[in-house]
Amino acid sequence: MKPERFLVAERPLAQHCAELVRSGPGPAELLPALARAGERMARGLRGALAGLLGGEPPMVECDTPEDMAPEELAATVPGLAAWSLYGVAGGSGRLLSAVDAEAVLRLVDRAFGGPGEAPHPLPRELPLSAELMVQRVETVLAAQFAAAAGLSRTDAVTTLRRDSDFAQVQPFGAETRLAVLTLSISEGGRAPWRMRLALPFPILADLFANADRPVSRPRRAKAADPLEAPYGDLPLQVSAVLVDVALPLSVLSSLEVGQILSVPIARSIPLRVAGRTVAHGSIGAVDDRVAVQLTQLS
Repeated sequence: MKPERFLVAERPLAQHCAELVRSGPGPAELLPALARAGERMARGLRGALAGLLGGEPPMVECDTPEDMAPEELAATVPGLAAWSLYGVAGGSGRLLSAVDAEAVLRLVDRAFGGPGEAPHPLPRELPLSAELMVQRVETVLAAQFAAAAGLSRTDAVTTLRRDSDFAQVQPFGAETRLAVLTLSISEGGRAPWRMRLALPFPILADLFANADRPVSRPRRAKAADPLEAPYGDLPLQVSAVLVDVALPLSVLSSLEVGQILSVPIARSIPLRVAGRTVAHGSIGAVDDRVAVQLTQLS
């Protein structure tokens, strides 16, 4: 059925600002934010790892974050490693970590009183004795990553599962792009070992996209002047203490009408407000009225 007239919009279509319609931040924006978080994490790890390394804080360096696919990440970890999967901020976010197996076995040897040496050649799988050490490393990593990301909740990063086989742990699809942060730990004269952290770019955007944007702070109100209203008009009772004398109880109990007490008047009379001495002055008279001339401010 053909309409009798053309339909015309009663008002213009909505025009959204560029900030609302633009795509989310890309790797070029997110990787530098992760690098800055990695530097914060490296500083925290120096002290956090000292307890696992016999009390000596190690040197921790943060490499430039990289954009990788899951297969590329697995290829950067040579041989055996301790892989751990974490939940981030109680949602669907996932964080993956990898720690060199040799480093884990060195920590285990030191924990049992050894010099901190790993067996050579390395075993094909991590022994059960390494399970507790991996859990301790996970706790350190989770806490330091949460602190670097500004997550205040104590359970912001929690371990979900761990395995020495990458395929058994990683939850990402083959097409997922991961931001990978590598931390190198050096202790004494030993060869450095590495920790790797990987998370998808959407999770990275949720955590760090707004980290470097200026935060609008409420303007502070001008401090009130105590000399202006309403404070300046507040009446305060000022007391001039002419006499402050101590009498024994026997004298007080025998006081009679007409009795004269000899009391000394000090040269400097204290002026008090709410029990606090604010000034001193000398006693005198002005126009047949007793007056106090200020000689000192407290």
